[in-house]
Amino acid sequence: MTTSEPRLAPAAPKAPTAPPPAEDPFADPIFDVRDLSLYYGEKRALNDISLKIPQKRITAFIGPSGCGKSTLIRCLNRLNDLVEGVRIDGEVLFEGESIFDPKLDVNLLRKRIGMVFQKSNPFPKSIWENVAYGCKLQGITKRGELDDIVEKSLRGAALWDEVNDRLHESALGLSGGQQQRLCIARAIAVEPEVILLDEPCSALDPIATAKVEELMQNLKDEYTQVIVTHNMQQASRVSDYTAFLYLGELVEFGETEKLFIKPEKQQTEDYITGRFG
Repeated sequence: MTTSEPRLAPAAPKAPTAPPPAEDPFADPIFDVRDLSLYYGEKRALNDISLKIPQKRITAFIGPSGCGKSTLIRCLNRLNDLVEGVRIDGEVLFEGESIFDPKLDVNLLRKRIGMVFQKSNPFPKSIWENVAYGCKLQGITKRGELDDIVEKSLRGAALWDEVNDRLHESALGLSGGQQQRLCIARAIAVEPEVILLDEPCSALDPIATAKVEELMQNLKDEYTQVIVTHNMQQASRVSDYTAFLYLGELVEFGETEKLFIKPEKQQTEDYITGRFG
């Protein structure tokens, strides 16, 4: 007579596990703008702007011409300091610290917060010199180290394969789209934490624009990016969050998809559907 092996009791069904809580991108924002107002003389250009910009996301500022979006982005690295007669009230915290602290080194701030402008502005130097320029200012002098930085930055800007055989030719010989990507390479060469882009594609053709937009997506894992754009389709394509400004005021800010599909404010809906602007 054989003894049958004891049977194992069937495993109890597992209780369903709750999905992990979604990470709150605003819990630790890279910028915290609080009640920010800016005046050009007596004219108020920004009116009590408050918003938080999350890390390693793309945030777009949209709105009609003259609404304050370029003024706002230039507050983030204190470029408005260079404009005569500007007065600023309110606060901007960058990684928890005030950018208006009198003890702050503004040059260091601008190293950490790079800027790419509407019109590509390569220096009248070689491609290599353009990318290496900021690093040289920081005291990096070894040729081998600079060569590595130039290659890494041009690869990061998706430009290396197009220019690696003419690094010592003038950057002014590049196409407009290549010049804009060179300016992005120059910005990332000094290893910033943030890249500000003020209408970077407004002067570019659709093919060059698509390359810059693709580059922005590729850089998202490494850098926080803030873009000013007059092109709502561009904002909807590239950004994670969108702020709509009108007449110096922040009308609405939120996830891009939600803002474009189901905005909370009638004024936002009127703008994105073309009823004004």
